Amino acid sequence: MGDAVTNGFTEKFYGSTDGLRLYARNYQPTGGDTDRLPVVCLPGLTRNARDFHELALILSHDAAFPRRVMALDYRGRGLSDRDDSKANYNLAVECGDVIAGCAAFGIDRAIFIGTSRGGLILHLVAAIKPELLAGVILNDIGPVIEPAGLMAIRDYLNRDRKPRSWSEAVDILKENHGAAFPALGLPDWEGMAHAIYREQNGVPVADYDPAIAEQLKTIDFINPLPDLWSQFESLRSTPLLVIKGETSNLLSRETMDEMAKRHPGMVQTLAQGQGHAPLLHLGDIPTVIRTFISELG
Repeated sequence: MGDAVTNGFTEKFYGSTDGLRLYARNYQPTGGDTDRLPVVCLPGLTRNARDFHELALILSHDAAFPRRVMALDYRGRGLSDRDDSKANYNLAVECGDVIAGCAAFGIDRAIFIGTSRGGLILHLVAAIKPELLAGVILNDIGPVIEPAGLMAIRDYLNRDRKPRSWSEAVDILKENHGAAFPALGLPDWEGMAHAIYREQNGVPVADYDPAIAEQLKTIDFINPLPDLWSQFESLRSTPLLVIKGETSNLLSRETMDEMAKRHPGMVQTLAQGQGHAPLLHLGDIPTVIRTFISELG
């Protein structure tokens, strides 16, 4: 815990309704408690709270509007327990875990940032418990997932090549994502590697239950993927910012345009030189996020 505090956050654990021990990071605002709305960060499919570390420091130490930031590890990811029942790795169960986490940490209203899977979960939260959402930021995700993007995720998560060192972990990430992320430099790739992998017996290993990647193999790509347009309608009265990766193949321009038609107040921005899913601490994205959340309280 002491080591965590020196890095700007404290480690928290809470219980799921079915008895798992789930993990979160708590970044306290500079100067202590504040009455500003907290920010809750939800990561992607196989990702974890470490993805948001740099952004959480920016927001919690903001000179004008510092605020509390919570970043969650879903079940089966990061420091949260893995689930013996692999069928529980689904949006509905993970939505319940997010709601339980907010209750455990005394959060009855917040601004939520959802990257990829996290954004899908927020569609369900909007339909089930809309009073939690003071504002929503969707990071390269919407109610429609492009099959090509999801197939690409399926393929790279299930590749056999595993890193034998941290430098090899960086090489693998660059092989998988380099073409889509020209904006990233070596420190960014190294940071991504340490967010995705953890060290075990001196070797980097992917920090999630392999059953989550296995699930993608069962998706039927012959038929259209289900969409979340009906749940998106629940976001119509919620302030909404959508960030699209410039080279992303998961969130299409057509879906973005339809989202804007259905939510006329939607703010949108492009993460230059990034694909799926953009790193939120790079370029002008932190400024866009700070401007958006500063108007929400």
